[in-house]
Amino acid sequence: MVRNETISQRIERKIEGKQRVVAVARGDEKPDLVLKNATYLNMFSNEFLKADIAIAGGLIVGIGEYYADNEIDVEGKVICPGFIDAHIHLESSLVTPSEFAKAVVSHGTTTVITDPHEIANVMGIDGINYMLESTYNLPIDVHFMLPSCVPATPMDESGADLDYLIIDHLYEHPRVIGLAEMMNFEGVINGDEECLEKILGSQAHHLKIDGHAPGLSGNRLNAYISAGVYSDHECFDYDNALEKLRKGQFIMIREGTAAHNLEALAPLISVKYHSRCMFATDDKHPNDLLEKGHIDYIVNKAVEYGVNPLLAIKIATHEAARYFNLNNKGAIAPGYLADIVVLDKIEDFKVEKVFKKGKLVYSDGKVADFEVPEVAPKLIKHAHNTFNVKQVVAEDFKLGDAPVIGLTAGELLTTDCGRSDKIDVSKDILKVAVVERHKGTGHIGLSYINGYGMKEGAVATSISHDSHNIIAVGTNDEDIALAVNEIVKAKGGICVVKGGKVIGQVELAIAGLMSEEPLEVVNAKLEEAKAKAFELGVPEGIDPFMTLSFISLPVIPALRVTTTGVFDVNQWKYVK
Repeated sequence: MVRNETISQRIERKIEGKQRVVAVARGDEKPDLVLKNATYLNMFSNEFLKADIAIAGGLIVGIGEYYADNEIDVEGKVICPGFIDAHIHLESSLVTPSEFAKAVVSHGTTTVITDPHEIANVMGIDGINYMLESTYNLPIDVHFMLPSCVPATPMDESGADLDYLIIDHLYEHPRVIGLAEMMNFEGVINGDEECLEKILGSQAHHLKIDGHAPGLSGNRLNAYISAGVYSDHECFDYDNALEKLRKGQFIMIREGTAAHNLEALAPLISVKYHSRCMFATDDKHPNDLLEKGHIDYIVNKAVEYGVNPLLAIKIATHEAARYFNLNNKGAIAPGYLADIVVLDKIEDFKVEKVFKKGKLVYSDGKVADFEVPEVAPKLIKHAHNTFNVKQVVAEDFKLGDAPVIGLTAGELLTTDCGRSDKIDVSKDILKVAVVERHKGTGHIGLSYINGYGMKEGAVATSISHDSHNIIAVGTNDEDIALAVNEIVKAKGGICVVKGGKVIGQVELAIAGLMSEEPLEVVNAKLEEAKAKAFELGVPEGIDPFMTLSFISLPVIPALRVTTTGVFDVNQWKYVK
């Protein structure tokens, strides 16, 4: 909106803009840009067609034969809509949204749907506002699903407690499009009043509600869906995904840093089922963004698994747009936003150029300059002061008999591996601790884990889903205490310790989740810290930090450790 513009002036300006759009479409005025000789994917007829693509006022206004002063010949290239990530937590990239945008726009992503529940669990409503302000007018569109579970469950100790009344006014924000993953599926199934209030709140605004229900089936799944949950991204098994699809849910096929579900779910990407599917990353670490890519990587992998390239692109664009009612996105057609990706060829999906609302934002290896959004000083101050923890000592981590949580390679699921009364490195039994960091309670949850592989030292991180307390694992209490204290001193991050010395560290001073440094710098520090963790014995087949960060999330089976003890998700109760 133009400053000091009246309502009537605004309406008049919009009418003039619309008049120009239709004049260009008719051929009476020149477009702002024409992509000549384009081979584009038509989402409605499911075929590749050839024509000129005329762009004006940020929109695709014509498909046919057009001429302009600004023309780009794309003969021999493949044109498709910008890619859409249907579910991601931007905080998982460990960098600011501006740095994230630079990384993904180069891979053809023009829209992401984010759930800011990581930072909301730390900062409450201030965290959501921080993310809204820091994602304004980026070279990608960032839409928001409001956090449904802050904290994720009543068992969590987070930095805030957001009920439906606190978040309801945010539905009026133009970039808020629904309620994010309802992780407390047990609460929904059992008719918990607070869970149902949040679902009803989103429904009152005629918006979507996303799901999170790993392994849920039968009548319990019926109850979850009946409450109003439209989708699920926690499908790791084809049969369970198909059951959810057949019962009306949309399936977000997830392929991120921590969870890899694409191979198992690739058979869903068929003529029969593809309209109920979309792609999501959920969590993406810096190295994945730099070395593999984003949604383009998932499309490539899907094709490797035998998926029809046309269907893979359609899921990456059109189907996600339809699910979220983003009615002017996800197609190359008149009236749609000119969010356009130019691919070198259909075989490898190499992104050459990206247009956002008709403006070239990426071309041949370079992201166009853009202005980094300003964030209110109050929010910046809060984001840099989120730790309320006293210094810990080795004696704080004493533990006798306790359950052993088993890690599952390549998955977020854990198993019950019995019990132990001590650390036993020879049997890969290590100690794990979760230290409450928001309200100074002094609570420390303790247990043992199997499958982490570390032979000496300790690792700690303030990325501990979803409440983001400090989680640490180690072979001795002294190194665990040092790692935790270093996290507090740095105001957040990742720390690797060996023999009483810090040997690897990544500082994450924004809410203990994100760095203010460039993605490449953060990635270098992260990879160095990973290398140190591998030197301590962690197998190179797992991500030592992301794997650790999910051990405290009490909504994924089977065992988790919180600040107050070990929780059995299947039994929905604490175990001793």
